Amino acid sequence: MQLKPAFLLFFCLLALGDLVAQPARQLIEIFVTPLRDNWVFKVNERCDFEVKVLHNGQFLQNVKCTYELSPDQMPAEKKGEIMLDGKAKVIEGMALKQAGFVKCNVTVEYQGKKYNNWGQAGVEPEKIKPVVAMPADFDAFWEQAKAEVAKIPLDANLTLVPELCTPHINVYHLHFQNIGQASWMGPSRFYGMLSVPKKPGKYPAILEVPGAGVRAYGRDDRAARGVIVLKVGIHGIPVNMGPEVYEQLGRGALVSYNVYQIDNRDRYYYKRVYLGCVRAVDFLHTLPEFDGTNLGVSGGSQGGALSIITAALDKRIKYLVSYYPALCDLNAYLKGQAGGWPGMYRGLKEADCGPWLQVTPYYDVVNFAKKLTIPGWYSWGYNDLVCPPTSMYAAYNSIPSSKELMLYHEIAHWTFPEQTQQGFEWLLGKLK
Repeated sequence: MQLKPAFLLFFCLLALGDLVAQPARQLIEIFVTPLRDNWVFKVNERCDFEVKVLHNGQFLQNVKCTYELSPDQMPAEKKGEIMLDGKAKVIEGMALKQAGFVKCNVTVEYQGKKYNNWGQAGVEPEKIKPVVAMPADFDAFWEQAKAEVAKIPLDANLTLVPELCTPHINVYHLHFQNIGQASWMGPSRFYGMLSVPKKPGKYPAILEVPGAGVRAYGRDDRAARGVIVLKVGIHGIPVNMGPEVYEQLGRGALVSYNVYQIDNRDRYYYKRVYLGCVRAVDFLHTLPEFDGTNLGVSGGSQGGALSIITAALDKRIKYLVSYYPALCDLNAYLKGQAGGWPGMYRGLKEADCGPWLQVTPYYDVVNFAKKLTIPGWYSWGYNDLVCPPTSMYAAYNSIPSSKELMLYHEIAHWTFPEQTQQGFEWLLGKLK
């Protein structure tokens, strides 16, 4: 299936989503908040929103505000406008007939420039069900894939990076063999940066899996807390090159890697990625500093997906932390429900998808979530447009094992420092 230029641009923009930091503060600030303390409504209950528009910290007056209401990531079903009069305003929202999310998108034009923000209300999100089905041979497919990669010698290579070391941490650039994207290509390699406490001893370990995009990695100062941290890249290239190299790759050869060979179950880009994460676990077990037992995995967005996937594929993982996981319930868009990043089915009909529909269920986080047997800590916000909350709940609600969800309702596709610290402390507390 050939990607149209418009779709290539769409995937390019999505791939850059994980690289965008928390947006800078703007002259006009818009706050859109569901009228519930917990941001949650019942099915068939109207979801109303409070809107505050501030200029220099004061309520804006005598300016028109337009709004649109829609289910999560779906076309607008209700539009309107209100006049700002120097106080908070209430927008009468819409109701959903089933569990999901309602988005209220607000736009204000001031002195010739448009300002925009949104808020999303949950509608019994704990009842959201996934659309994707489990392939009958899902387990067999991945067991065979793991058996194939296990036959390849690890052939690990570590290089100390003195300029990144500290009095308490040694840092290494490393690479090891992994399966190729196709058997005729032979083994590829997986690269990463390893941070190890200098003090002699045995330590727990954390595998840190990456968000989308392509970038360099460096020292992880969390190793000073007495834990080995391995940060891996997924693209089979060194992770210690100059930023211009990754910028060129991100705009060129790797611009749409998340859909590369998506029409072939055995050659899809993520097969090598998922198995590379298992290889990273193999590598950690070769380290003399590793205690051999206490191992966790953590990541956000694409990394949030990979943390769930790795824990499902490899029972040596004991705990996982996942922030706003991507790749959840991918084909949900075809049934009128928000699917996860990278949104390859958004705007398509089943007739347009060809073999994609037979491939992506083998790579969907929902189906891995159903296989989890270990405790996990999860965190996201309701306003995420990159990884829609509907898709994340579809995966979370499928998890049978012990789980904790820490919501930071107002955040979009970013995290507070306190949020990531909380996840790390949870993981470290379990491992030590």
